[in-house]
Amino acid sequence: MESLHPRIRLLWIARGAIVAIVLGGILFGLDQWQFSVPLAVIAGVVAIGLVLGTVYALRLYQLWRFELQDDALYLERGVVTFVETAVPFVRVQHVDTQFGPVERVLGLSSVVVYTAGSRNADVRIPGLTPDRARSLQDTLRELAVESEAEDAV
Repeated sequence: MESLHPRIRLLWIARGAIVAIVLGGILFGLDQWQFSVPLAVIAGVVAIGLVLGTVYALRLYQLWRFELQDDALYLERGVVTFVETAVPFVRVQHVDTQFGPVERVLGLSSVVVYTAGSRNADVRIPGLTPDRARSLQDTLRELAVESEAEDAV
């Protein structure tokens, strides 16, 4: 099983920090508007949010794995709910490589695999270097074409 690039932890920690700060801002707004919320409570909520967000991001990084096998792409991920996904190559419709602005700053990208079907019709593999993402994209395309040819016979 292959793991993600370690820099993805920074992105996930930053997302957790943003959630904690927004929650603190909401509590501060409530304090200014009508409810009395002590500053110590607001600071405590932000601090707990930062700690929980960091622990969650680090644990998610430890658990996030993917692997290309003979018949499918396999993924394992999740902290609270652990999810194992198998994407048969014959179901792959197309594959994209995405570079969001924050990912570009961190030198990361994602591969998105779109599959036939209506429920959860795409699978995203975040935290890859751009070279690894392009390589994985090319490999998945080739395997999808090969499996389609084998399935048609």
